[in-house]
Amino acid sequence: MKGFGMIKVDESGWFEVDEPVAGPLDAICKPIAVAPCSSDTHFLHGGSGPAENRILGHEAIAEVLEVGELVTKFKPGDKVIVPCTTPDWSEKGVQVKGGNNAHDIDTMTSFKFLAIKDGVFAEKFSVNYADANLVLLPDDVDVADALMITDMMSTGFYGVEMANVNFGDTVVVFGIGPVGLMAVAGAKLRGAGKIYATGSRPNCAELALEYGASEIISYKNGNTVEQILEKQNGEKVDCVIIAGGNSSTFNEALQLVKSNGYIGTINFYDIEDTFTVPTFLTGLGMADINIRGGFCPGGALRAEKLLKLIQNDRIHPGKTFNYEFHGFEKIEEAFKLMDEKPKDLIKPIIYTDDI
Repeated sequence: MKGFGMIKVDESGWFEVDEPVAGPLDAICKPIAVAPCSSDTHFLHGGSGPAENRILGHEAIAEVLEVGELVTKFKPGDKVIVPCTTPDWSEKGVQVKGGNNAHDIDTMTSFKFLAIKDGVFAEKFSVNYADANLVLLPDDVDVADALMITDMMSTGFYGVEMANVNFGDTVVVFGIGPVGLMAVAGAKLRGAGKIYATGSRPNCAELALEYGASEIISYKNGNTVEQILEKQNGEKVDCVIIAGGNSSTFNEALQLVKSNGYIGTINFYDIEDTFTVPTFLTGLGMADINIRGGFCPGGALRAEKLLKLIQNDRIHPGKTFNYEFHGFEKIEEAFKLMDEKPKDLIKPIIYTDDI
């Protein structure tokens, strides 16, 4: 079968691979709608290390083609939401209450697509532990909204959870790409009192305000930290969510968060990045700042909960898709768009009408 992906570092294209085979607990699916992510382009350029002939893509709404003999909840023809994180539920770590199931065997090893096996930019792909990882797509939910559940919405909301946003809190969200926009929306739903969102793209800023941001802070207007502290009359904030930037953004977060405050980082740093943290930013190590960095939680239960927010009109995350493509072959064009990131881009979606 054919798929689009990484031939080698910095080289993408179409190539042939063997069709996936369903194990007893697996499902074989074909994509209905997919979306490229910055993680895919990051992977292509070696940000997670070298790889060859790996099909990319980890965000998909799909149709089930085949199921393993032990799968009981799904059958061929079902339309499903496919979380980007699909744990092996036999591992004890993913079943611990309150633990993030992104780490079943080791760090981020529940991220099967892309990192461990071929992704969803293919004519067919496999999903492990189908009964525990897939969710039926309801008739009353738009495909674009549902597609955001697979990664962007779950990741953005996880940043909010790690930053422990509570009623009335003042929150800073660094970055207002798709994940940052979902962090803004999640912070509002969690009851944040004031939300500063940092970014400079006008359409992203407009959508951030619609999702609940109180103010947009642009680096074009000066130092981001100084701008926020000035608006705060020097008072630091309760929570910071890092959804963009680089390793230096981490130090900006430390400058902004108060003692006993929280930092949640969901940014995908480069393998070559290094954190250099002056000790005074941590109160010489004694500021009681809570710092958590984590990866997108997955599995069916998480997706079902996020789905309820859409079904009950709490949020419509599909608004982040501002480029639309039709046809399986258009994956390449949409991927290149995501890689080049023109100034008006938020996120592209591809409907694979022809497979």
